Amino acid sequence: MDLPVVRPASTVLPLRDVGGAYEVLMLRRSPRSEFVAGVYVFPGGALDDADATAAARVAGWDADRARRQGFDDDGLVHVVAGLRELFEEAGLLVARDAAGRPVVPDAALGSRLAEHRSRLNEGSVTMRDVLEAEDLYLDASGLCYLAHWVTPVGPPRRYDTRFFCLRAPSGQRATNDEAETVDESWVRPADALAAYDEGRFDMVLPTVATLRSIAGLPSVEAVLDHARGLGRVERVEPRVVERDGALVVEAPGTGATMAAPEAWRRGTGPA
Repeated sequence: MDLPVVRPASTVLPLRDVGGAYEVLMLRRSPRSEFVAGVYVFPGGALDDADATAAARVAGWDADRARRQGFDDDGLVHVVAGLRELFEEAGLLVARDAAGRPVVPDAALGSRLAEHRSRLNEGSVTMRDVLEAEDLYLDASGLCYLAHWVTPVGPPRRYDTRFFCLRAPSGQRATNDEAETVDESWVRPADALAAYDEGRFDMVLPTVATLRSIAGLPSVEAVLDHARGLGRVERVEPRVVERDGALVVEAPGTGATMAAPEAWRRGTGPA
């Protein structure tokens, strides 16, 4: 039997400071999804063929640092995909206008962006179409590369996913797309991990491991500094193994392990 194609993907962790700590935005996948049903993830998804067409409308991305951290190219298509998925799934548009000012939507622009988001999710427009229509540029100046995970051999869907983090844009409210995702939650990483340990917050291994890597940091800026200070970001490919009659997912070289959830047996998404 042929193995599934490993699809490149991008995931973004939006962060915000709250009450002397910080929170990350997580979305709950629809219980009706064909994969990772009901699981909490970060906004993200597979690269789209049209993402490359928006690369010229990305501002502030450090391509040299991207190469030093492990990208074979300038990483721009992954940047577009991650910021596009953040807009599609969570309604957050990290962009600046032609004068370099961050986008803070007023009522009129907010209404237009809602329509753009709906059409993006339908597939009737591309990210480039949206940016050109509003004369905007995706703002990658605060986007930091954090992790690199690959779906293990076994599930029928596999993704090679780059994880990024950034400070969530001000003046915008995150909302789920009411299709692929059904709930949005701003949560402290430590609280998400505690809820996971108690069986109240279902996640897959890359999500858990990524949260653990930043849970001890005190603020958004500390997380971004941590990501900026990383050298080469190593590619981690977990494997599904059988132990004592049970399937276990383990990530060699990281110490991360968990019981294989149903999502890993039926196919998993890029978060």
